Amino acid sequence: MGKIRHKSKHHEAPAQKSGSKNAYSEFDQLDGSHSWQQTVPEGHVLYPVRKLNEGKVIYFNYDLAKEMGLLPANHAHSLNKALEKKILDTFSLRIVNEYDQTQNVRYHPAVMKTKPYMATRYLQLQHKNKTGKTSGDGRSIWNGEFHSKGKVWDISSRGTGVTKLAPGSVEANKPLRSGSTNFGYGCGLAEIDELVGSAIMAEIFHKNNISTERVLAIIDLGRGNGIGVRAGKNLFRPAHLFMHLKQSDLAALTKATDFLINRQYKNGDWAFNDQTKNKYNHMLNEISESFAQFSAQLDRDYIFAWLDWDGDNVLANAGIIDYGSIRQFGLRHDEYRYDDVDRFSTTLREQKTKARQIVQVFAQMVDYLNSGVKKPIQHFTQHTAVKNFDDHFNYYLHDQFLKQIGLARATRESLLQNNMKLVEQLYSSYTRLETVKTYKRKSKVVDGVNRPAIYNMRSVLYELPQYLMHVFEAGTPEPIPSNVFFKLILAESAKGKDRKMSKSVEKKILAFQNNYLEMLRQLSKSANAVALLEKMSAQAAAVNRPDRLTGDALLYIVDELLKFKKSNNGDLKTIQEAIDQLILDQSPLSNEPLEAQAPRLHTTRRTLSLYDSILTLIDGFRESI
Repeated sequence: MGKIRHKSKHHEAPAQKSGSKNAYSEFDQLDGSHSWQQTVPEGHVLYPVRKLNEGKVIYFNYDLAKEMGLLPANHAHSLNKALEKKILDTFSLRIVNEYDQTQNVRYHPAVMKTKPYMATRYLQLQHKNKTGKTSGDGRSIWNGEFHSKGKVWDISSRGTGVTKLAPGSVEANKPLRSGSTNFGYGCGLAEIDELVGSAIMAEIFHKNNISTERVLAIIDLGRGNGIGVRAGKNLFRPAHLFMHLKQSDLAALTKATDFLINRQYKNGDWAFNDQTKNKYNHMLNEISESFAQFSAQLDRDYIFAWLDWDGDNVLANAGIIDYGSIRQFGLRHDEYRYDDVDRFSTTLREQKTKARQIVQVFAQMVDYLNSGVKKPIQHFTQHTAVKNFDDHFNYYLHDQFLKQIGLARATRESLLQNNMKLVEQLYSSYTRLETVKTYKRKSKVVDGVNRPAIYNMRSVLYELPQYLMHVFEAGTPEPIPSNVFFKLILAESAKGKDRKMSKSVEKKILAFQNNYLEMLRQLSKSANAVALLEKMSAQAAAVNRPDRLTGDALLYIVDELLKFKKSNNGDLKTIQEAIDQLILDQSPLSNEPLEAQAPRLHTTRRTLSLYDSILTLIDGFRESI
């Protein structure tokens, strides 16, 4: 079993006393107010909101709260009664929806929030109407904007009741009661296991420099349901803009796009605002490159995110939102498809095409904003922004691959600028191995279909430098014998004919190693080969870690956490500790100073026992989907 990692000791301020007049007053900004309501009135539906006065905080993201400014930097990394009450008062909410209103349901004024909260409208392909007239936040409300430290954050909550924009509401063609399961995607509630899984994976991705929403808090309402609070400096999606494009509403599209530009400018992400000349062209350049970089990273990290042209399941500035179908694979399972009841998802290998299509729609949108005339989408297939996307994607894909090999940034840049042909040959020979699938046909898995990959190529990336260090020291750089190499990459799940090395596979192994050695020969002209390999080995081991969390492992880990909660009288403190430890252990600690990491965990025997179970699950599913 792995060991729990502890941090250096540092002092923390005690939690604020509940009687303090200003205790946790920063939370009071989140009262439903959001500038989108005034800027784009066409882009939302407003709902009265009531406090539920129930629930338990099963998870709170202290790191995020401190980064935002919701909590002081020296606040204890633990929950107290005053903080829990503030979290529940702020986020344990339910909308008074159309069903409640038609049934003339009334609530005591004391439980009603003063201001209405918005559910935003945006484009969604799962709706029959493909212009966004019926779609958007089906079970979410926006708690508001949070301003602190010169930044602006969006905060929204899911599981707060069914809105008129939910697919189920549209299918029923009548208001639905929150909690009703008569129509798909019409319940309006969120399952606690989904929320916990989202919190864990989102924070791990963030720590590994993957652009994503983050989860601030999870409230357990009992009966398997809860409320998940997400946060981000920009939680808007391309679909929030594309809706107005598809409806040919130039005025609304202009307001929505200027809102996005100004938000990115205020947060220091873009260097232009709505007053800048050629602002929309500048935006398109940013979008083209960011989506290229993002999709290349997903491809090399084996992260499945259901991208499509509507720009629904992705952030407008390129990042992950909605973790319902997000998976991190252990091998390159690029024939996996998520089963969404009425349709199957795209695959890992198709994500580049879908990201390009999103850029193409942005190109159409910018042309419309600039000219006032909306041209057909086919007109933009070869648009400059789309071509730039292809160029950027190619660069970032190979850069990410060289990072996986273990090369430092300066070395990667030198290779990409001066010897791209060699890099492409090396990458091509690598992918010819990592994309090999089992001889068996595609079959059903827990939430879709898959035909598994059978070679764990990430493992050889940290084994190869260690082997070559010794042969370079001996002065006879030679490839690893093919049979040894084959055993290194063979997945544990491979069975039958998959476990036999064919002549074709042997040729692929030799081709990859020859290209790898040629790269080393080129690099060793200006650096000592052994010293270079030593650095590559350390970096490759960190990037291609064998204990990487997969989607399957996460499902079982969440199940283990909830079983623990049930059998230990709702011991939420231990669950929080275990989640924090898992996030920490999946993070690249070398990239940030100790004082910037989460506070040291005060682990108990119970936490250690629970965490051992988690480590066992990670190991058991490390090559799965």
